[in-house]
Amino acid sequence: MPAGTLYRGREGMWSWVAHRVTGVLIFFFLFVHVLDTALVRVSPEAYDTVVATYKTPIVAVLEYGLVAAILFHALNGLRVIAVDFWAKGARYQKQMLWTVAGIWVVLMIGAIYPVLGHAARVLWGS
Repeated sequence: MPAGTLYRGREGMWSWVAHRVTGVLIFFFLFVHVLDTALVRVSPEAYDTVVATYKTPIVAVLEYGLVAAILFHALNGLRVIAVDFWAKGARYQKQMLWTVAGIWVVLMIGAIYPVLGHAARVLWGS
């Protein structure tokens, strides 16, 4: 590591990177969502075809990834707000990050069946 660099590679840096990456991914999802919804005005048949592809197991896994990105971005955003506006926030930022990670894991485990249940039934039967 070069002398004088600000990069430390610790939890705070990785949460900063993950927050930006999830924000960009959510933005691109919203962009595609607006485009495919606008497709209904151009060609309802093409819209139906696109929506039919969304019912595949691969897209269900992508939806699970979207849920993961949104949950992390939201929870980490609350942590960032706490760090910025709470006088002791910077002191406890690492503990808050691990709390966010724990809550995120619990919520992601809870999201497995609602999000991936249909894909599992399609792949392996009811």
